[in-house]
Amino acid sequence: MFALASAVSYGLSDFLGGVLSRRGSFVRVALCGQVGSLVSMALVAPLVSVTVPDFADLAWGGLSGVGTGLGMMFLFRGMSRGPMSVVVPTSAVGGLALPVLVGVAVLGERPAPLAWVGIALALPALWWVSCGKADDGRGVRGAVGDGLISSTGIALQYLALAQAGPGSGTWAVVAGRVTSIIVVAVVSATMRRGASRSDSDDDIHRTRLDVAAGCTGALAGLALICYLYATRTELVTIAVVLSSLYPVIPVLLGVTVLRERLTRSQTAGLITALVATVLIATT
Repeated sequence: MFALASAVSYGLSDFLGGVLSRRGSFVRVALCGQVGSLVSMALVAPLVSVTVPDFADLAWGGLSGVGTGLGMMFLFRGMSRGPMSVVVPTSAVGGLALPVLVGVAVLGERPAPLAWVGIALALPALWWVSCGKADDGRGVRGAVGDGLISSTGIALQYLALAQAGPGSGTWAVVAGRVTSIIVVAVVSATMRRGASRSDSDDDIHRTRLDVAAGCTGALAGLALICYLYATRTELVTIAVVLSSLYPVIPVLLGVTVLRERLTRSQTAGLITALVATVLIATT
């Protein structure tokens, strides 16, 4: 239940973040989102645990924040220039497969045979999703590339956060928000072109965008807390794959609310990606 709650929170956060990234700077959305997440998590952490966590737990949380910062930056950039219903599943499949492989090779976990079938299906799914353009003319190759880069950050986030001990409460998430803000700030310095989109906006528009982005960050922080507790009651592999069901929400909302249209091959790829995720999650 914790992992599924994480998936719902992440799905809503990604959808709202994608919408905001099309109305302003994806850099600004990512940065304000992480700040909002830091503020909300800093308020929650003392209520969960007042003990000072070990340095190792904070370090793992900080490393997870590096993945969060990279993941959100490239995810929002991808959604700002490509269909949300393509970018989010692309980032999820990679962010799912990599932790499973690391869990097997490093942590000694042994997923069921169907999980390997799901990982194998992910490869053609990514190929089909990245082919051509959407029916509304939006190019997807660059956006899919952003999704794949984002997936490596998401994988790092999941793997590192799962190593934080139970005694750390949610302080590891707080530490991750600090490093994610630093990463977003550093990466944004090399992406000034993306930041220029909001320069002509009025102050009221920017304020509303910042507040809304901060709320998406709070949702993402809640998702990480739920995921953290999920890892303390389940295998990392299982917690990751259940949490990775989050693309269902932005895909459905992208198609129904934003009226995104996809080619047949992309539709087949998305269906295959979702099947791959379910196969891994249910084994």
